[in-house]
Amino acid sequence: MADETTAAPETEKAPAPPPAEPPAFYTAVGRRKCSVARVRMKPNGTGKILINKKRTIEQYFEREGDRLTVLSPLVATSTQDKFDIYLNLSGGGTAGQAGATRMGISRCLSKASSEWLQTLKSQGYLTRDAREKERRKYGRRGARASYQFSKR
Repeated sequence: MADETTAAPETEKAPAPPPAEPPAFYTAVGRRKCSVARVRMKPNGTGKILINKKRTIEQYFEREGDRLTVLSPLVATSTQDKFDIYLNLSGGGTAGQAGATRMGISRCLSKASSEWLQTLKSQGYLTRDAREKERRKYGRRGARASYQFSKR
């Protein structure tokens, strides 16, 4: 018979885990037309934006409108100087890449804070623009344009 005084000791509860730290990077992908933007955002940054490992936003996006498009989610959430952003852009033209970058940055910000999610969603930054180039049809010069008609 087992002796009741030598019962197994009670297991102690593990201490509560420490509060969660932000991850090293928030990552997301944004798309627009044929462009793809892979975005990595580092919290506690200085506001530096690096594109394709070497170029700044002023060097890459020469038009002011494209730069404003890229920075618009950061301005909407007042986080211009809180993150370092690393972008990998490919495909399409500069306007499409700016739109893809805007969506990627918005998705990263929505992962970082639920307060920013509501702000970005209300301004339409998290909505994918599904417009693509229309395909060319046979018997026509382009998607809709026909060859010149000749009566005789």
